[in-house]
Amino acid sequence: MIVIIDYGMGNLRSVQKAFEKFYSNVIVSSSAKDILNSDKLILPGVGAFKVAMDELKKRGLIKPIKDSIAKGKPFLGICLGLQLLFSESEEGKKIKGLDIIKGRVKRFKEKPGLKIPHMGWNNIKSANSPDNNILNGVASGSYMYFVHSYYVEPKDKDAILCQTDYGGNFTSGIHKDNVYGFQFHPEKSQSIGLKIVENFVKLC
Repeated sequence: MIVIIDYGMGNLRSVQKAFEKFYSNVIVSSSAKDILNSDKLILPGVGAFKVAMDELKKRGLIKPIKDSIAKGKPFLGICLGLQLLFSESEEGKKIKGLDIIKGRVKRFKEKPGLKIPHMGWNNIKSANSPDNNILNGVASGSYMYFVHSYYVEPKDKDAILCQTDYGGNFTSGIHKDNVYGFQFHPEKSQSIGLKIVENFVKLC
């Protein structure tokens, strides 16, 4: 069973539909029991970091998420879901995150000609090639769909799976052990994004 974690933020149905193209048992749930009984987990999201962390705490989902990751279940964070995996965000007053990936979430700096949020199509450049690469079949330079004002900065550079240039390179994908995350939206990135969805479904 693949569980898409519902904490009240983001268009969960579009994520669910993308994964249902490759797997039949995909549910959206805010149940700790479902999270613990899952085979794979997806944490999507759009919105404010603090609000998201408050919702995860209020619904009692932080411990089951961490326990599931500790057990080695494949875990995918999408957009805000990627950012929540990090230690803290500079949005607000250094709000603490899940601290699964050591590092910070930072805001794009204002620059002439650089629009914030970063919105639309941009390409990704592969950095590292870990085992069970979720980017199998996705060429470096492929275009993905982004909508965000903040980006992640992992302490461990080996965790960087891909980067994207927007006024300078930023991390657009991470991988550490059984945890994956992307700043872009695979479910909105047409056939090439769906290849990532398919690869995640196939992970053991």
